Amino acid sequence: MDRGSGYGHGCRRLVARSATVADMSGGDRDRWNAKYRASGHRRGTPAATLLELAERLPKAGRALDIAGGTGADAAWLAQRGLSVTLVDVSEVALGLAVESAARAGVDFAVVQADLTIDPLPPGPWDLVLCNHFVQRDLLPAVVQALAQDGLLLWVHPTVDNLARHPRPSRRFLLDTGEAVALVTQAGLEVVWHDEGWAGTEPTARHLARVLARRPTA
Repeated sequence: MDRGSGYGHGCRRLVARSATVADMSGGDRDRWNAKYRASGHRRGTPAATLLELAERLPKAGRALDIAGGTGADAAWLAQRGLSVTLVDVSEVALGLAVESAARAGVDFAVVQADLTIDPLPPGPWDLVLCNHFVQRDLLPAVVQALAQDGLLLWVHPTVDNLARHPRPSRRFLLDTGEAVALVTQAGLEVVWHDEGWAGTEPTARHLARVLARRPTA
């Protein structure tokens, strides 16, 4: 990715992916680019879970926003005083994230990467946010990238969401109780979790929400 000076005020570009890697992930990237061009994917407010857990989340240190999209969550974290890096496969999303940073008057870094083939931006991270993104085999790398006592906040729909919404489809959903089981198996300590319907109709989603800590060695 090479957008040159298009990143402008309020955001720093850290990584430009090679043409070879970009070609490998072009289908996924194009799909998300198309989605983010739709006005419905330009979320301007931070996730409700961030606001709900504000007192439990750090106000200093380094934060990584995985599949951070248009940057509403990253901007909120940066406003709290964190040094934030947002990673996403879509250059359209990253362009919108620049706008989010400028509107919020903050600065955060952006990285274009397809995490099915690219590594995570290097840690250590005091907070990793994974909001509506599931890639089970990425979890060990996330744990390794966390600082000692670093936190992972993972929010994702479960299979129960299909009772009211046909999408995301089954293959993109977590099983009941799976989020807690996965982070525990990965060696993290669950400090808070909730699983149930969140939000207001008609947009309420059945979410697994887990806040977990990497224990001090």
